[in-house]
Amino acid sequence: MKTVAKLKARLQKLHERTAETPLFNPVFQLSHDLSRSLEGGDLSLSDIDALVAELECEALKSRAARLKRLVAPTAATENLATIEALNPEEAGFSEFRQRWEKPLLHAVFTAHPTFLLSPAQSDAVATAALSDDPQASTVCTVPHEGPKITLEFEHVEVCNAIERAAKARDAINATLLGHARQRWPGRWLDFKPLPFRFATWVGYDMDGRTDIGWTTSIAFRLREKALRLGSYAASLRGIDEAHPLLATLDAAHAHSAEMAELFSSPLDSPEALAAAANRLSADHEAKLLSLAPLIEALETEARNADEAKAIPLATLAAAMRADGLGIGWIHFRVNSSQLLNALRRRIDPEGTLDLGSKSALSRLRELLADVKPLRVNFAALAIETSTAMRQFLVMAKMLQHIDADAPIRMLIAECEQPQTVLAALYFAKLFGIEGKVDVSPLFETEAALEHGGRFLEALLSEESYRSYARLRGRVSIQTGFSDAGRFMGQIPAALAIERLQGRLAEAMKANGLTDVAALIFNTHGESMGRGAHPSGFADRLTWPLSGWARRRFARAGVTIEPEASFQGGDGYLFFRNDDLALATLTRIAEHEARDQDLSAKDPFYDRTDLSLDFYRSIRRVQREHLESATYSRALTAFGLGLLKGTGSRVSRRQSDIGADRTMSLRQIRAIPHNAILQQIGYPVNVVAGAGTAAGEEMESVAELLGRSERGNQLVRLLRAANGLASIKTVAAYGELFNSAYWASRPYRGTETALEGACLALAEYLTKDDRAGVFRRLTSRLRVDWMKLHRLLSLVPGQKAGRDAAQDADRRNIGLLQSVRLALLMHMFIRAVQVPPFARSNDVSREDVLEMVLSLRVDDALAQLRRAYPVIEPEITDFPVDEPTDYPDHRGEDYGAIRARFIDPIDRAHALNIRVAVAIANYFGAHG
Repeated sequence: MKTVAKLKARLQKLHERTAETPLFNPVFQLSHDLSRSLEGGDLSLSDIDALVAELECEALKSRAARLKRLVAPTAATENLATIEALNPEEAGFSEFRQRWEKPLLHAVFTAHPTFLLSPAQSDAVATAALSDDPQASTVCTVPHEGPKITLEFEHVEVCNAIERAAKARDAINATLLGHARQRWPGRWLDFKPLPFRFATWVGYDMDGRTDIGWTTSIAFRLREKALRLGSYAASLRGIDEAHPLLATLDAAHAHSAEMAELFSSPLDSPEALAAAANRLSADHEAKLLSLAPLIEALETEARNADEAKAIPLATLAAAMRADGLGIGWIHFRVNSSQLLNALRRRIDPEGTLDLGSKSALSRLRELLADVKPLRVNFAALAIETSTAMRQFLVMAKMLQHIDADAPIRMLIAECEQPQTVLAALYFAKLFGIEGKVDVSPLFETEAALEHGGRFLEALLSEESYRSYARLRGRVSIQTGFSDAGRFMGQIPAALAIERLQGRLAEAMKANGLTDVAALIFNTHGESMGRGAHPSGFADRLTWPLSGWARRRFARAGVTIEPEASFQGGDGYLFFRNDDLALATLTRIAEHEARDQDLSAKDPFYDRTDLSLDFYRSIRRVQREHLESATYSRALTAFGLGLLKGTGSRVSRRQSDIGADRTMSLRQIRAIPHNAILQQIGYPVNVVAGAGTAAGEEMESVAELLGRSERGNQLVRLLRAANGLASIKTVAAYGELFNSAYWASRPYRGTETALEGACLALAEYLTKDDRAGVFRRLTSRLRVDWMKLHRLLSLVPGQKAGRDAAQDADRRNIGLLQSVRLALLMHMFIRAVQVPPFARSNDVSREDVLEMVLSLRVDDALAQLRRAYPVIEPEITDFPVDEPTDYPDHRGEDYGAIRARFIDPIDRAHALNIRVAVAIANYFGAHG
């Protein structure tokens, strides 16, 4: 079985046996076959490498085909024609302006740890997605190894992605301006296109990490300023090589680049910091802080220019208006506890006041009414120790010395009381930046979503907040899926979030805030890939902000500013080349530019006797899993050893040997949590609970889902997840820890050379709990899945028959899982065969075996290499005159031990990680 074709044939034959023996596990049996061939010498790790390479290729082709399906068509001419066609002939100028002068979507490019593919693989997939047949494209000859993922790497990637997005927006704006010039030749320059706005939090998100210093954020903002000024100058040079504004742009670009270099260098001493600060804060003729005069000059010039020059000038002015002096807007993020700690230092240094009390709220009202702005300099920033205060000081200096026009978002994680938002407003006022900062509470935990409605009602009833919202022209909130989707499940999270959004619409109307917009940032992205929904961009946009929620705002008379994220390497893939970027924005425009049907009805929201029970029951099942020691132990059985490192914010491993046994799911971030579910074969946070929730009302629930727009969306998600899920695979992982399997493996004289290793593993695993844990988990999942299978079969209007492409993907995932299981067996066997070594650093040979069984492979290899060093000093290395007869023999050849045991474990684990990437590609993303 040295080819994928032979593996597929073997797996197919094994699947047929499940008809006779339902408990038979084809995935594990194939892994056993592979393991016997590998240990018997009929198959080598080089042969496995070749199999993995072929399966990687298939996975990349699938990823490219999925990408094309989501954004097709990809030809630039076709997409610009689509933009043109979105403007009906009967539409007047005011209607045209209303459609295109406010963002259809704010797109936020975040640095979630999802840089799964190497840059070469990302380029290959993106190029293949442009071809007529991505499956036939060459995506398999590129290296899977990439550079180390650092914050610097992520920043370069985000700048490149937004640069392509901005270029695509320019093409759209030029098309719209051309349309306006043709239809309304006398008024077309009154049109100020702004179909998309871009933002990033890469280098500004401080929640959960301590490795981003304030100088990093300043340096990144200056780099972004220099980059954007350079692109503005390039665009203007393309219009007129001798344009008088080029001198201004070029000088500002050079000044910004110089300042970026200053703040990128070490500023450890007060003298170095003062020198850099003085340079940045000093008045300078090239220190451009506002683009308003340039925009006015370009638009004035466009009024008197011919079409060949007028439209490019107006397009450049539109880009400046959208992005300001950067690649886009920026988002800072802090935790509510950091903000409240900073507040306590100012209003309650003795620690006697409950900051959640009415007394604290009353004190905050007084502070907000009486606050006097303070001046700050970089020295104040350098000595500040509070994370939250540092963020406000950094924002103040950015607005003062880098870009005075572009507002800054302040996202507050775990924000569960109005006092936290008012505290942020107080600090914004304290440093004189309240007119340029949008404070945005994040509702992500189950408690925050459950009580968020009351939170918003209380917040919007505060006069100081209402005044602030009118000053900014918007109420900003963030609703996230990362933790919500993990702790509530994807479907309950989506339904809880839309109810919260409905409550916001009611609260804004009740408090007279219909004159401001509702900016709703939905980070989403953890449901069957970073696109939040696998079925297409219409679902991607309405999964987190449903038609029902949008109608609630429209009926309340509140304008929505929808905001969504493109997360990490997976999200940036949509902008990996120019054609993909334009196709992506066009698909968004197709959906968001359509007129909304306010009279539309969805029975899902009328039959709350069914839909609410359905939601609550799914949430209950998800909660039971998360509270279950069985589920927690299964997910942490391998720690994070099934996953490739995908970001600069690394999930920290525990240092003690037994940590994985007691690891809480809260110690694993949401993306790794969801990625582990992909790797063990069953996306529990998407699928689990729906079948059980239908209960005795199975037929009625199925009929409701089939008649409902939202219900159909839920079903599409369930079908996509279920189509790639395999409970047999989950069970197969448990068999790795089954003592009986290892004891029986050399039975009847087979694999006699492995008898010692197998029996040693069998004896060691008699006290291991993981086999029973996986068995219990698969039993629970199987019962729920049987009910889900029946529910999906009853939903009317669904396409009959199986999806051939999905079945092919599922078979390939099965092959990858079998290969990986054989690799893990190889690692276990090699680990238990390592010769005994002297205990050192409180780590024993048994500890190393446990590390390998838990896939803490890097830790295990480090210990083994320490125990068996290959390079040791020879006596002949020392030019000593005195003769010696000792040593009288050579020591043990540690090189042979490395070659037999240590190196194979290392190589097998590297292949395991490549398998992980291939599996994730079938799901469309990491986590």
